[in-house]
Amino acid sequence: MLKLIKNGKVYSPTYLGKKDILIVGDKIGYIVDNLQVPEDFVHMEIIDAKGKYVVPGFIDSHVHISGGGGEGGFKTRTPEIQLTDITLGGVTTVVGVLGTDGTTRNGGNLLAKARGLEEEGITTYMYTGSYQVPTRTITGSVLDDIVLIDKVIGAGEIAMSDHRSSQPRVDELAKLVADARVGGILSGKAGVVNIHMGDGERQLDFIEEIVESTEIPITQFIPTHMNRNGSLFKRAIEFGKNGGIIDFTTSTTKKFLEEGETKCSKALKIALEEGVSGNNITFSSDGQGSLPEFNEKGEFIGIGIGKVTSLYSEVKDAIVSENIPMEKALRVITANPADILKLKDKGHIEKGKDADIVLLDEDTFEIDTVIARGQVMIKNKEVVVKGTFE
Repeated sequence: MLKLIKNGKVYSPTYLGKKDILIVGDKIGYIVDNLQVPEDFVHMEIIDAKGKYVVPGFIDSHVHISGGGGEGGFKTRTPEIQLTDITLGGVTTVVGVLGTDGTTRNGGNLLAKARGLEEEGITTYMYTGSYQVPTRTITGSVLDDIVLIDKVIGAGEIAMSDHRSSQPRVDELAKLVADARVGGILSGKAGVVNIHMGDGERQLDFIEEIVESTEIPITQFIPTHMNRNGSLFKRAIEFGKNGGIIDFTTSTTKKFLEEGETKCSKALKIALEEGVSGNNITFSSDGQGSLPEFNEKGEFIGIGIGKVTSLYSEVKDAIVSENIPMEKALRVITANPADILKLKDKGHIEKGKDADIVLLDEDTFEIDTVIARGQVMIKNKEVVVKGTFE
C-alpha cells in the first residue's frame, strides 16, 4: 500500500525543509517538495504532517528484549518486553542483549524473541554473549554466531570493571574482540563488542591496552553506561576525543543521579562542548534491564527496571533543555547507531531506505505517529498495532 506524508518539516536527521514523503510498501520511495496525486490514482493513505517534524525511526542499540536482571534472586528476573513498550517510545529498531544472567537466559531465547518482535512489525538485531568471558553463544563460537546467524551483528554485553563480571584477563578479552571483528569482516556486519562498564576503578584500562598493544581499532568497542559516574564520564570524554564510540544509558533513577550519574542530555552537551565528534556518541535505553542497587560491600539492596521510552525522552531534553540543535541531538538515536552498527537501511530518511519514520509535534516535541517498515504503529498518540499478547 502507498502512504504519503505531506507538509512536514523533515530531518533526515539533517534538516531537508518542508517535504512530502512517499512510502511504497516498506521503503521510502520518493522525497519531494510537493507531490501532487491525480484524482483517479490508486488508493493512497494520506498522513497530514502539518505542524509536525518528520524524523527517522529511533534505534535503541541495547535492550533486554527477552528480559534481564536476576541480581536479587529469581523473583527479580525482569519480564520479556512487549511491542508497545518499544513503539510508544518511537523506537522502530532494537538490538537485543542478554546481560548478567547467561544461565537461565540464553542466545536461543534471545533470538526467538527478536524474531517474534520482527513478526509483530519492528526491526530487530542482537548481540551474542552475556557478561561472562568466555561468553555464552549459540553455536559455541562468537565468530560463527556472527557469520552464520543473520540477526547477530556483534558480541555483548561483556562486563568489565564490575563485580558481576567474570574478571577476564586482557588477553581473553582481546581474543573475544578479535573473533567478533573477523566475524564482522566475513559477514559484512559491524562485528563490534558491546562492553558493559561497571563502577570499578579500572574503567577503560583493558580496552585502551588492547587498542595500544594489538591491531584492533578503537571503534571495535562500544562501551556503554559511560555516564554512570563522574570519574567514568571524564574517561569517556577522553576516549571519545581519541576516536572511540561512547554510549550513554538513558534509563536511570533519582538515586543514581544524586549519586553522580550524568543525565544523558547533559552528557551529550558536555561531550560536544569538549570536542567529541557528534558522530561518535550514541544513546541506548538498557530497556527491560534491571537497575539494581548495591551497597559499598557489593550486596544487593534494591532494583528497578529500564524503559525504552527513556531513549527519546533524553533526546527531547537535549533539544529543549540543553539547546542542542535537533540535527545533532537526533543523530545519537538515528544516524549514529545505524552507521556504527552498519544498519544500511536504517537511521536516515532517504530514498530507498526502510520506511521507519516518527512524527513529532512542533510545539511540544511529543511523539505523535510512529511508522515501522511502512506500517503505522502509533497514530495521533494512540496505539494502532499491539503485540500478540497485549
